[in-house]
Amino acid sequence: MYNYDYDLFVIGAGSGGVRAARMSASYGARVGIAEERYLGGTCVNVGCVPKKLLVYASHVSEEIHNAKGFGWDIDHISYDWSKLIKNKNTEIQRLNGIYKNLLENTGVDIINGRATIIDAHTVEIGTMKYSAEKILIATGGWPSVPDIPGKKYIISSNEAFFLESLPKKIIIVGGGYIAVEFAGIFNGLGVETTLIHRGSLFLRGFDQDLRSMLAEEMQKKEIKIIFNVNVKKIDKTDKQLVTYFEDGTQLEADQIMYATGRKPMTENLGLENVGIEINKKNAIKINDDYQTNIPSIYAIGDVTDRINLTPVALAEGMALAKRFFANEKKIVNYSDIPTCVFSQPSLGTVGLTEEQARKKYVDIDIYKSRFTPMKYSLSDNNEKTMMKMIVEKKTNRVIGVHMIGPDAGEIIQGIGIAMKAGASKQDFDSTIGIHPTAAEEFVSMREPTI
Repeated sequence: MYNYDYDLFVIGAGSGGVRAARMSASYGARVGIAEERYLGGTCVNVGCVPKKLLVYASHVSEEIHNAKGFGWDIDHISYDWSKLIKNKNTEIQRLNGIYKNLLENTGVDIINGRATIIDAHTVEIGTMKYSAEKILIATGGWPSVPDIPGKKYIISSNEAFFLESLPKKIIIVGGGYIAVEFAGIFNGLGVETTLIHRGSLFLRGFDQDLRSMLAEEMQKKEIKIIFNVNVKKIDKTDKQLVTYFEDGTQLEADQIMYATGRKPMTENLGLENVGIEINKKNAIKINDDYQTNIPSIYAIGDVTDRINLTPVALAEGMALAKRFFANEKKIVNYSDIPTCVFSQPSLGTVGLTEEQARKKYVDIDIYKSRFTPMKYSLSDNNEKTMMKMIVEKKTNRVIGVHMIGPDAGEIIQGIGIAMKAGASKQDFDSTIGIHPTAAEEFVSMREPTI
């Protein structure tokens, strides 16, 4: 019987790591957790939480514009970026404190500093060594910026949250969640925004109809979008930054932000000391039980680069804690995971895209509706909402639901529950809608469009 300092030692106090640590401690385990930056990880500090706050802030300009149609006098409106950032920082500090209390109240030892794995059961932080029966790596991911000339002038989403002032012009390079969300944020706050993507359309992996419509709607909001271009280099003049493209064109801006993906944070963790296997993307290889090739060392969340979503990391952390210390073989179901892009307009989705469904099933029905939301009926806002449902003909089971429009995330979350329960199209049809809402459209679509 080995005498370890801890039953579980967690490296990284992000969403997944904190959940695993405090749930394990609640089951009576001795738990330590190391964090070198900030409690709550990316999501709380430089990710989904502050980003959603900025999304809310950027929406206000559109709401003010729409208010005219409802009789509101909107003269003498002012905006203060520094106040927004100050208030955002205060809220994040509050959340940091909550995470600290959650850990401490369950008896988890918080150790500040960078943890390095020394052997299969030992981590080193500064001059101290800590032994553990099991080690969990939950270090998450970090923005990845390509090594191009002028890289020093580029900011990532991390720095975007702490800009001292808003730029007048910004170029955002990328085609994923972060790129399209920040394009909406900056545009909504009055910044002349250009989105650059090397592909023919952004948000690869999402339903084609939604991708195309989002591009249309974003351009209606005067976001300039340029597809099929690659950045060659970035240079600085006396007044502005200049982005040079491989096709010979160039653009000037006050700020250039890259949102071209994130990489797993596996460097300087001591993985080589024990021979932990990583893949070509530097993500930690794990089996179905989140176990690495070293039996005592596990990994969850973005550092494994599987499904990089905060709720997934939370579910994995919970499952691991139950497996370790509650004798419960909890399985995380990765099918039909709802997700939302907080673009403007927002995009929500759960289940298969039309493209995926046609590859998997012989016969499907497509239900689709496109309309102007009621909230815009008294304004000159020409934004459209689209709802789409994919049904397998043989079983009548709903296998994909997609939406673009206001409150897409809120609506799709509820529909995600129905799909987990195996709801059929008949179940949707027999559900009485809430009127007048946009969501009732999902229980009112009777005839397939395809």
